Order: sequence, then structure tokens, then C-alpha cells
Amino acid sequence: MGNILTLIQKEVRDGYRNKWIAVMTFLMAGFALVLALLGSAPVGTTAISPLAVTVVSLSSLGIFFIPLIALLLSYDSIVGEDERGTLILLLAYPVTRTEIALGKFLGQLLILSFAIVVGYGVALVVVAAKGEAPLEQIPWTIFLKLVVSSVMLGGVFLALGLLLSTITKDRGTSAAGAIGLWLVFVVLFDMALLGILSSGAASLIQDEAVKWIMLASPSDAYRMFNLATNADTALLSGMSGLREDQGVAGSVLLLLLGAWIVVPLSVACALFQRRTS
Repeated sequence: MGNILTLIQKEVRDGYRNKWIAVMTFLMAGFALVLALLGSAPVGTTAISPLAVTVVSLSSLGIFFIPLIALLLSYDSIVGEDERGTLILLLAYPVTRTEIALGKFLGQLLILSFAIVVGYGVALVVVAAKGEAPLEQIPWTIFLKLVVSSVMLGGVFLALGLLLSTITKDRGTSAAGAIGLWLVFVVLFDMALLGILSSGAASLIQDEAVKWIMLASPSDAYRMFNLATNADTALLSGMSGLREDQGVAGSVLLLLLGAWIVVPLSVACALFQRRTS
């Protein structure tokens, strides 16, 4: 455990030295601030909480932004160390390859979590400072759910980036693969599913199967968790029309996100054992 903590500290120091922490925190806070300032505009005189509007906006931002940041953080975790020649030096110390992989993953997760908490915290402060609703009437639960699920979404793509970095032999290939992963899970998956459902092939897919096919993407599990498991966010996002049998329990969605973290991370650790450096 001591080796992992040391590696986490090293990863955080590297992130600070490379300005990753500052850049990511600034970007997250900037986008969150803009969305929070504009968030109450569509609410008008309705009873919907301004925080719910902000959560819907931040969820839409997080689906695209968080996976990209996570992949940029992790795509060269192993292959980058290998190319720089520092991986051999690192392996010369009394530390296992599994500890190296876990230390890098947890260090990067800590960096990303800091950026998310600070960035989204700015939005929360703005909403509370506006005073459009008493503090006791603000639905804090949906904001907490957003933060937790955003960290988990980041963890998913950090694990995928680490896996990609383990199986590639140069940083260029790993970078291209990272962009490919982002396009597949964030953009192309939904476009392909929408195309299938809009075609004649839709009649061959049962309604129940559509739900689980959609949840094969971690981004969609994140979207459904934040937008469909609360009445206000469901109404604002257009998901309030889902039938009861079309919904998925929040605990199941969190378990799916957790599985998306554990499986790639475990595979990355196993493959790293076989990597020749």
C-alpha cells in the first residue's frame, strides 16, 4: 500500500508540474460558471429548481468533456514511460507492475476528481448565491449524484486509457486509439443506435433490448443516471416520458459504471505483467 501511495503522489506532482491540474480545473470551472450563470434562464416562473437546470447542463457537458480529459491524462501512462526510458528505472525499484498501474490510475483519478469537484463547486456556489430558492429547498442530492457519477465516468475512461497505453508500443498509436475510443463511446455509438432505430431494422429489436443496448456505453449509463432518475431533470431533459419498464434503477447504473472501471483496469494490470520493456 505504501508503494501505491508513493506512486499516487508522484503522479499528482507530475500533473502539477505539467500544468494539467491547473488547466483542467480552469476549464471545468469556466464551463461550469457559464452554464450556472445561464442555467436559470429557461426556468422562468416554474417550480423547477435552478440547480436542476444547471445539473442537466453540466451532465450534457460532462458526457463529452470528462471522457476526453480522462483519455488525454491516461493514454501515455505506460507507453510514455516506456518511450522516455523511465519505465525500466521504475521497475528497478521494489515495486510490482500492478502497483505501478494502480498508482497511476488512482493518481490520475485524484487529479480529475479535484478538477470536477472544484469546477462543479463553482456552479453550486453561483446557484446558491443567486438566492432564487431557499437553501433548504435546493435539491442537493442531484448535485451530489452528478459529482459522484462524473468522477466514476472519468474513472471509466482513465481505466480504458491505461489499458490502451498498456497494449500499444508508441505514444502516437496510443493517442490515435484514445481519440478513437472517445469517438466510439461518446459520438458514434449513439449515432449508430439512433440510425438503427430509425430504420426498418428497429422492428427486429425488442423494446427491452434497446434499453440494455444503450447501456452498453458508459456515457449513456452516466446520462441516464443523471437525467432519468430524478423528476425535475427527467422533465428538463425530455426523459420524463419513459415508461416505468424503460427505466433502470440508479443503483444498477452505478454498478454498470463500476464494472466499466474494474474490468478494463484489471485487464490492464494483467497485460502489463506480460509487457516487455
